[in-house]
Amino acid sequence: MPKITKRAVDALNPDPERDVFLLDSELKGFGVRMKPSGSAAYFIRYKRPDGSGRRLVLGKIGSMTPDEARKIAREKLNAVAKGADPSAERHATRTAVTVKELCRLYIEVAERGLIMGKHGRPKKSSTLLTDRGRIDRHIIPLLGRKRVDEVTQTDINRFLRDVTVGKTAIDEKTGFRGRAIVEGGAGTAARTVGLLGGIFSFAITEGIIRANPVHGVRRPSDNRRDTRLTPEDYRKLGLALQVLAHEGGNPKVLAAAWLLALTGCRRGEVENLRWAEVDFDSRSFRLSDTKEGTSVRPVGAPVLEILRSLPRDKGQIFVLPGTKVDKAFAGLPKAWTRIAKRADLPHVTPHVLRHSFASAANDLGFTEATISAMLGHSAGSITGRYVHHLDSVLIAAADCVARTVRGWMIGEESTAIGQDATMST
Repeated sequence: MPKITKRAVDALNPDPERDVFLLDSELKGFGVRMKPSGSAAYFIRYKRPDGSGRRLVLGKIGSMTPDEARKIAREKLNAVAKGADPSAERHATRTAVTVKELCRLYIEVAERGLIMGKHGRPKKSSTLLTDRGRIDRHIIPLLGRKRVDEVTQTDINRFLRDVTVGKTAIDEKTGFRGRAIVEGGAGTAARTVGLLGGIFSFAITEGIIRANPVHGVRRPSDNRRDTRLTPEDYRKLGLALQVLAHEGGNPKVLAAAWLLALTGCRRGEVENLRWAEVDFDSRSFRLSDTKEGTSVRPVGAPVLEILRSLPRDKGQIFVLPGTKVDKAFAGLPKAWTRIAKRADLPHVTPHVLRHSFASAANDLGFTEATISAMLGHSAGSITGRYVHHLDSVLIAAADCVARTVRGWMIGEESTAIGQDATMST
C-alpha cells in the first residue's frame, strides 16, 4: 500500500470490470478511486458515530494535487475525530436554500471548532456570540429569506446601506431587567458585511455557490478606530475616576478603567486577567488566551502599583473577581458606559483606550515594532522575538507610555514627551 503521490496516481489504470482503489499508506482513510470509465477522484472513508461507514469525495484527479487532497483529507478526518460527519454536512449545505439556513449551519460548524478565525485557530466563544448577534439582528432580518444562490453584489450593497442608516436598529426589552439595543452605522455595517463574506466563503467550500457576492463590495471605514484621546480627554477621564472613587465607586471597576488606560490591553484581557499571569519580577503580563493566542506584554510601574493595591483573597484566581473567587468580574461593559458618560466622553470605548495608548506611544517616538509588541500584535518578525524574552528597552517603553498617560489623567506635566531617542527602539 504505497503513499499517494503524483507518480502513484499517474500509474493507475482502469479495470473494465470493477473500481480500482489506491489507499494511502500514511493517512488512514485517505484514498483514490478509479472507475472502469477511467475517471478518478480523491476520497476519504470513515465511520459515523452509529458505526456505519461513509465515503466522501474530495475532488477529481486533476482538480487538485495529491498534497492538496491530503491536506483536505486530514482536515476532514480530524473533524470526524471531533464528532463531525462531513458527508452529512455536505448534503445539508446543498439543501440550505436560504441565507437563514446557511447562517445556522455556519454557526453549528463554527461551534465545533471547524471554522478558523483570523489567526488560524477556531473562533472563540466570545467571537461566536458576536457573530450570532450580527446574524440575528442584521443578516436574517434583511437577507434571511433570500435563496443563497440568488444573492448578488447588488443585494450586499443594499444590505450595507440599510444597516448603515439604521434600518435594523432596535431598542427592546429582553426580560424583566434586560434590554437589547441594536444600533446601525458605518462601523456595524462594515463588520457585518465582513462576517457575511466569511459565511459565503464557507458556502463556496461546501459547494453551495461558486462565487462570493461580497467580493468587490466597498465597505466604509470604521471611524471608531480613528478615535483617540487627547491629553485633555485623558484628564477628563482621570477626574471622573477620582470623583467615582470619592463617591465609593466599585474598586474593581475603577481598577479595570486604570488598567485599560495604562496597558493598552483589550477589555477581555483585563476582565479575565489572572494573578498567575501577572509577573511582577519581569514586569509583564503572560497572557495564556488572547486574540493572538498566548502573549507576553510589558507593563509599566504604574500598572504594577495598581495591582499591588488590590485585595487578593486566598484561592482567588482572577485579578478582578466576580461574586465567586473562581469567576471573573462581568460588570465592566455597563460600568464603563457610566464612566464614559461621567467623563463627558460618551463615544469612548475600551478599544479607544487601546488605540489611544498606541497613539501616545507613537507621539513619544517609539517605533511601530515596539508599539506592536506592547499591544501584543502577532504580525511582524521583531514582535515575534519579543514574545518570550522581554528586553529592558521594551519594558522601559511600556513604563514610559504608562507614566505619560497617568500624568495626563492626574494632571501632572509629563517629562516623557520629547525625551531622547535612546528610549525608542
